[in-house]
Amino acid sequence: MKAGENVVMGLDFGTDSVRALLVDAATGDELASAVRMYPRWSEGLYCDSGRSQFRQHPLDHIEAMEAVIREVLSGISADTVSRIKGLSVDTTGSTPAAVDSHGTPLALLPEFADNPNAMFVLWKDHTAIAEAEEINQLAHSWETDYTKYSGGSYSSEWFWAKMLHILRADPAVAESAYSWLEHCDWIPHMLCGHRDVLSMQRSRCAAGHKAMWHEVFGGLPAEAFLTALDPRLTGIRNRLYDQTHTSDTAIGTLSPEWADRTGLPESLVIGIGALDAHMGAVGAAIKPYSLVKVIGTSTCDILVAPTARHRGQFVDGICGQVDGSVIPGMLGFEAGQSAFGDLYQWFARLVTYQQEQHAIIGRILEALNQEAAALPITETDEVALDWVNGRRTPDVNPALNGWLTGIRLGTDAPRLFKALVEATAFGSKAIVDRFEKEGVPVNEIIATGGIAKKSPYVMQVLADVLGRPIKTVNTEQSCALGSAMCAAVAAGLYPTVNAAQEAMSSGFDREYRPHPDRIGIYEILYQRYQALGALQASILNDR
Repeated sequence: MKAGENVVMGLDFGTDSVRALLVDAATGDELASAVRMYPRWSEGLYCDSGRSQFRQHPLDHIEAMEAVIREVLSGISADTVSRIKGLSVDTTGSTPAAVDSHGTPLALLPEFADNPNAMFVLWKDHTAIAEAEEINQLAHSWETDYTKYSGGSYSSEWFWAKMLHILRADPAVAESAYSWLEHCDWIPHMLCGHRDVLSMQRSRCAAGHKAMWHEVFGGLPAEAFLTALDPRLTGIRNRLYDQTHTSDTAIGTLSPEWADRTGLPESLVIGIGALDAHMGAVGAAIKPYSLVKVIGTSTCDILVAPTARHRGQFVDGICGQVDGSVIPGMLGFEAGQSAFGDLYQWFARLVTYQQEQHAIIGRILEALNQEAAALPITETDEVALDWVNGRRTPDVNPALNGWLTGIRLGTDAPRLFKALVEATAFGSKAIVDRFEKEGVPVNEIIATGGIAKKSPYVMQVLADVLGRPIKTVNTEQSCALGSAMCAAVAAGLYPTVNAAQEAMSSGFDREYRPHPDRIGIYEILYQRYQALGALQASILNDR
């Protein structure tokens, strides 16, 4: 393949915005990119952070996607547009929605246009804590433990818990919901103009990590299990799916409607969607036993390993292990933290009393980074817990919360910010420790995402706490690049995702090495972090 001969596009639907990236399929050169914010989400509509309710209107995704694609295409020639051969998407997850028989989210119907329960339930929505606990209790007593490939515990952030919560909370939505789908399944389905939800091709990545799908179960959990969980789930399994597909698979070609709305060619091949962090790992050139940390508002830690070597081995307390969820033919492991950048943003808003003025908050965060980096590190420093949005892994528990300890009259904002940054690093270390305790080695650590590019201080603390070097990815859009790599395979330009990675990788731009004199001190502070976490858990258990 010659440079410039074929072009592919990746669409990355994040928490706040959608990014479009146009890439030369032969070289990985980034030809054009653009970002569009979700308008309703930016205004805080349909959300209630006090109740951990975070919903997104599907019109936000439609309008932002159409605009961002047209913006990217506006800067390139008609000849280049004609050579765009494939498009794949990644989205947040688990971000499900109730749909009609065509696969249309209910919020796009007039009667549900302003109903948050008919919208996409964003990954960080924690309104389904009670439902998740019910799923865990039943699964652990059932003849088949459907959580065993999900780290042994089901989360309120995932598909079935959110569905059950909405079905209980909103009878009108429950009555009208023919089926349910993930955001990463809806976008390709819509772009292809498909109209039958029962024939929709579903993402292996989303199904395996978030919906307890596994081949050994015959697909999703059994009807008897779901009905025992709640009679409201009766029959829903038959309107979902049994089969799933990896992200190197084509789902169809772009519909005439969406070709007209975007300016993309109708011959464009659309690939199976996937979750953003998993595609970020693909874009970061993940290989066996690399741990890719996709660091943003939260973190997802992705690791791949040979399936044959780890078949039948279960890593406790993570977000699942799924064959082919990242690289087809490899076992994909997911872990992560529910709050990372979100924790820093919360603190910046707290000290500035500003809720929406992003420019002010950005300047405050920059100053906090600089001042915290200049502070000494001692064994008696303030220690924090990073669980302001619950604990994702290891050992999911959304009821846990953030703590700050060791505060004195001399404690100021930079010292507290330092403790929060260290807490997020300690949370990362707990994940690495769990993988290795369970027999899955971590041979290298790669970081990507906004914080990896913008905060040398955070990255250096992370390296010091982990006691390992960390490489950062050259591209600022590894998720979109990973989707573009998968699009190239779906369009037949490469035989495998590995081959696409070799040709299209952006490489690495920096390596953070740990300071030897800090490793021992951080080990002591990490033990205090662990003890503090155990204390909080014991207090909750006594309530």
